[in-house]
Amino acid sequence: MAERLDSTPAPQATPDGHAVRAAVVTGADSGIGRSIAVALAGGGVDVGITYHRDSEGAGNTAAEVEENGVRCAIRQHDLTDIPTSASVVDELADELGGLDVLVNNAGTGSAELAANMDFDTWRDVLAVDLDGAFACSQRAAQRMINAGRGGRIINITSVHEHAPRVGAAPYCAAKAGLGMLTKVLALELAEHGITVNSVAPGEIATPMTVQHNEDPTVRERPGIPLGRPGHAREAASVVAFLATPAAGYVTGSSWSVDGGMLGMGPQAGSHMETNDWRTP
Repeated sequence: MAERLDSTPAPQATPDGHAVRAAVVTGADSGIGRSIAVALAGGGVDVGITYHRDSEGAGNTAAEVEENGVRCAIRQHDLTDIPTSASVVDELADELGGLDVLVNNAGTGSAELAANMDFDTWRDVLAVDLDGAFACSQRAAQRMINAGRGGRIINITSVHEHAPRVGAAPYCAAKAGLGMLTKVLALELAEHGITVNSVAPGEIATPMTVQHNEDPTVRERPGIPLGRPGHAREAASVVAFLATPAAGYVTGSSWSVDGGMLGMGPQAGSHMETNDWRTP
């Protein structure tokens, strides 16, 4: 069954009060992207989704979206092929009859010390996580400006937009860059009624964290104040809020969804008892 979020009101609207009709969510074949697509659909929004390799996963997302009585369009998307692949934003918008919300969710990472990393690995992560989000945002912004209806751009970053992690140099650099790009676009697009924000998840139980369809409440995380990983729905609910009229005066902000993880710096420094953290 589709994941419904009680916190997702319908209909949604852009900052100027127009009803949201169509959204595009990149990397929506699983995890947070799937939950975002379903959450937006729960508010009566037609959703275009992209995937890289998992066509079956994209089909499953589409089925959940359509259970909400809305349309879903699908495109394959390779963000290492930039800027060409950003054309899927236009293709999906054309199929859905417009574009009110773009969610840049697609991403990748690495687990290797920077001193040992080859340049291609560095570039591939930057291409997907930063270049791809820029190219898609540019396409979306141009469409929204031309339509004159305002809109929303929501970038899925990470707690590593704000804090580093050993073994994740390109990921952290890309997410920090995307966080600052969010702030710049928020300033540049405000006059067009387009808000731009980032959502920064911590540990979320998804395939990316090697937690496939697991209940996060059963995993203990002493280093996280709430004591557990998050559920993809919990990140999606914040994205859904940012696409509602209630968030019409919110732009250029980063919303951490991390169970309090980012507040643990001094506590982690004084209470960690091994050097295990030095190894990715």
